[in-house]
Amino acid sequence: MFQRILVALDSSEFGEYVFEEALSLALATRASLMLLHVLSDTEVEDSRLKSLDEHLDRWELYRQQGLELLKSRQEIAFQAGAIAEVNQILGAAPTEICALAKSWKADSIVVGHRALSGLQSLFAGSVSNYVRHYAPCSVWIVPERVAAKVAS
Repeated sequence: MFQRILVALDSSEFGEYVFEEALSLALATRASLMLLHVLSDTEVEDSRLKSLDEHLDRWELYRQQGLELLKSRQEIAFQAGAIAEVNQILGAAPTEICALAKSWKADSIVVGHRALSGLQSLFAGSVSNYVRHYAPCSVWIVPERVAAKVAS
């Protein structure tokens, strides 16, 4: 069935739920995981930053937090009995997810879907929608509302 599952992660509580879903799938199918965090310059943009040094310091903190996220989730996967690799890439999340899925030869991608309003979705786009249309493999989309129901 599945041998290689790519999981797109972020540091939100919802991202943790997406990881848990992917880990469950990997354990059930004995697949290996690729845990991916995509660094985006929009995550650290702030008009209040006074200098390039301040911006670079914030960027380095963001990069380190991403690596810590990946390593902690990798350890959880190992403890559960799954094989997990990690990768942190700079770029646009939708295209980077699809590109890595292709180069890593993923059988499936697990990605979350946040409920954006119509205008937010129009202007911000949807990572899961792009991945659903352009991925080279099957895509599992975990809706945010499901995670909210499980948490309550």
